[in-house]
Amino acid sequence: MTALHPCGVFSAALTPITAEHVPDHALFVTHCRRLLAEGCDGIAMLGTTGEANSFTSDERRALLEAVVGAGIPAERLLPGTGVAALSETVALTRHALSLGVTTVVMLPPFYYKGVTEDGLFAAYAEVVERLADRRLRIVLYHIPQMSAVPIPFAVIARLRAAFPGTFTGIKDSAGDLAHMEALVEAFPSLAVLAGADPLMLPLLRKGGAGCITATSNIVAADLAFVFRHFADPDRASEVEAAQARIVAMRNRASRFAQMASLKALLADRTAELGWHRLRPPLLPLSPAERSALLDD
Repeated sequence: MTALHPCGVFSAALTPITAEHVPDHALFVTHCRRLLAEGCDGIAMLGTTGEANSFTSDERRALLEAVVGAGIPAERLLPGTGVAALSETVALTRHALSLGVTTVVMLPPFYYKGVTEDGLFAAYAEVVERLADRRLRIVLYHIPQMSAVPIPFAVIARLRAAFPGTFTGIKDSAGDLAHMEALVEAFPSLAVLAGADPLMLPLLRKGGAGCITATSNIVAADLAFVFRHFADPDRASEVEAAQARIVAMRNRASRFAQMASLKALLADRTAELGWHRLRPPLLPLSPAERSALLDD
């Protein structure tokens, strides 16, 4: 990741939960170190996969402080700071900046549906204007199947024109490769990041910047290999083999509830039993599902 543009493989990191249903700081730090050692360029913590919208602002701030305090470089962190309340989005983003974290991933305000483009622009613009911090870099988060608030091209164009250098990337988790390719075409200097692991490779071939994905919690090394060697004809067979493993793991993790499946796979791989837990309303896999997943 450069100072201006997020580029590479960023893990949409899972958040371990204690028996008291609060984030497990120590285990999360261990996980971040492992992901970086396996080749991730950074950690996109406190996103959808990280169950962020089940946590309070205080819990989010405390987890970010624990990670930075443990020595994970601030420049390699992309925390999610976008919530439904504008002033809370400002506060979470200001907190990240206070820790030296300058790039954040920001959902649109997502409770009210059918908002106008003017309203969506105003929400993002107000955040930037209230913060008034030239260090701030925002990766827009387009995940309409969850937020029900898509981020239109016209809004992206207005934000980039109004705040040059601030809106540097977009995580596109809609699962539509054609939409990602159109973003690359429309905004050549915008870092377009795939939100689905199998789509990173075809997006890279069209000029994409990398990915922020869930299955990277398990296949970070393969994603990193694909990112670094996709354009090398001498490594083509190795890239295709790594891509096949990425697709297979994504499919495996999607057989049952994805976050619960990824946590079960991570618990099995690491023997860290804390990974089995999720915060309600999300629940772990049933014993039968877990057995089927691990036997797959």
